[in-house]
Amino acid sequence: MNKLFIVLFQTYFNRLKSKPFIITTLVTILFIFLITNLPSIMDSFDKDEADRVGVMSSESYYSLLDQQLSLMESNIEIMPYEGSEEEAQEAIDSGEIDSYLVLESTEDGNPQGVYKAETVAEQKTPQILQSALQQIKSSIAAEQAGVTQEQLLKIDQPVMFEKIALEKGAKTEDELNQARVFVYILLFVIYFSVIFYGNMVAVEVAAEKSSRVMEILISSVSPVKQMFGKILGVALLGLTQYAVIILCGYLFLKFKDDDFTTSGFMSFLDFSNLSASLVIYAVLFFVLGYLLYATILAMVGSLVSRAEEVQQVILPVQFLIIIAFFIAMFGLSTPSAPIITVTSYIPFFTPVVMFLRIGMLSVPFWEIALSLVLLVGTTVFFAILGAKVYRGGVLMYGKSSSIKDIGKALKLSKKDN
Repeated sequence: MNKLFIVLFQTYFNRLKSKPFIITTLVTILFIFLITNLPSIMDSFDKDEADRVGVMSSESYYSLLDQQLSLMESNIEIMPYEGSEEEAQEAIDSGEIDSYLVLESTEDGNPQGVYKAETVAEQKTPQILQSALQQIKSSIAAEQAGVTQEQLLKIDQPVMFEKIALEKGAKTEDELNQARVFVYILLFVIYFSVIFYGNMVAVEVAAEKSSRVMEILISSVSPVKQMFGKILGVALLGLTQYAVIILCGYLFLKFKDDDFTTSGFMSFLDFSNLSASLVIYAVLFFVLGYLLYATILAMVGSLVSRAEEVQQVILPVQFLIIIAFFIAMFGLSTPSAPIITVTSYIPFFTPVVMFLRIGMLSVPFWEIALSLVLLVGTTVFFAILGAKVYRGGVLMYGKSSSIKDIGKALKLSKKDN
């Protein structure tokens, strides 16, 4: 057992001090910092001078437009312009105005506008002006039809529509929305963790073989202890990285205003209605999913002699997690689809698909238990198989062409016994 911990902590500290780990951690923390401070960053850019738009109007639309833009609290400054369009273009060239709007009246008495600027690549200003003119048109049309402003507001008021689940124990709409965001985040976490940390296990094994360190290690530590030491060492590394990232994210949010988290950009991260059981299932499926794929990747990683060959043999395993990820993405909108139900019992897809079903639906406990039994059983099977393949695989050198080399590794493991 002591040798297992030696391999575990050696793997952990070697990777902890590596440049890729430090860089990815710092980049992720920087990304979270930018996300949590995005409103402030956007506001700093929005504090530029307002867009100055000259309005050439032949009707009394200017005052209506000015009033509507004030209600919309837009960053557009309009000014009446009585010159010709040629003079307006000269005003743009001299920097007096940024653009101009020609307002005219149609045959039926509604406003129509032509917006002209140096370039129309910028969509914000013309969209706001168009929206304001649409409101003016609606008000004029309502007035012509004899509809009061109060009646117009009632007409524009959205219909009341509520969704109520009849199934006993089914989640409410608020619970579903929060669960959907939580599941969506966890799907990405599980997907990238399996890809990133699982590959790290495979590369770790191949790197030691390429440097011939493995020949020294197998004389002092059994291959099985080496394999599980590396798997658990990388798992501890992942937990450390996530702990640092989560702590930094918490501190970033802690020093933000309450409005930022309750009604601002990050309001969608309100998980107050999440059940404790869903969080427990998230951790459980995350750990089991990692152990399953890390065991398989360590097994196939032992078949190659150089780190450069790792990608070739782990590609089929990566396809499995990629397929599981896309099935889960489809299931976010249709969690009760037959394909979601069936694939949730397939161990390679269970960590993400069954977790999706638990988060979005009211799944009977026996279904969850069945999927967990199948997942744990498959993990144990590959752990036993992986230990045998690993025992023989670490003794194999030369170019590995395919996963068919598993048979050779098993034969070597029997001779080694």
